[in-house]
Amino acid sequence: MSRIGNQSIPIPSDVSVNIEGLKVMVEGPRGSLTHSFVGDIAIDENEDTLIVTRNSEDSADRAFHGLARSLLANMVQGVKHGFHKTLDLVGVGYRVQQTGKGITLDVMLSHSVVVEPLDGVVIEVEGNNKIKISGSDKQAVGQMAASIRKVRPPNVYTGKGIRYSDEIVRLKPGKSARRA
Repeated sequence: MSRIGNQSIPIPSDVSVNIEGLKVMVEGPRGSLTHSFVGDIAIDENEDTLIVTRNSEDSADRAFHGLARSLLANMVQGVKHGFHKTLDLVGVGYRVQQTGKGITLDVMLSHSVVVEPLDGVVIEVEGNNKIKISGSDKQAVGQMAASIRKVRPPNVYTGKGIRYSDEIVRLKPGKSARRA
């Protein structure tokens, strides 16, 4: 029994859903998203809700049941409200600049790193050490944030690097702490 998969998804009034078999297209004020689902599942629209059901008790279909419902709920939420992530640059001399649609990172490497956004993702710079990533596709926003963070992840000894704004970096003690 899937607890997540059995929940219905409410459709806001300004969002439209088009279902063609296992291909679903969701349109809203922040754009449109399309996804083709797999497995032996059925997606039904009843008035202003979406219901995902599975047609067999196969283990793969049970696994895809909750996943399909979560992806569909994220699509509806994404075209209505959108998703965003915020990254902070921590360290002396670490800064970011907006260059067109992309950004240029100066994070104490021998060169500047230019990052271009994925389709449907908007990157904005606030100040010189804060990056805001937003878009309607949750997976694309998360992937963009992860690829920017990967340029210079936080150092476990000093805490310098690129981190999520809500990330807590636990610092390890250095060699001198071992002697005491």
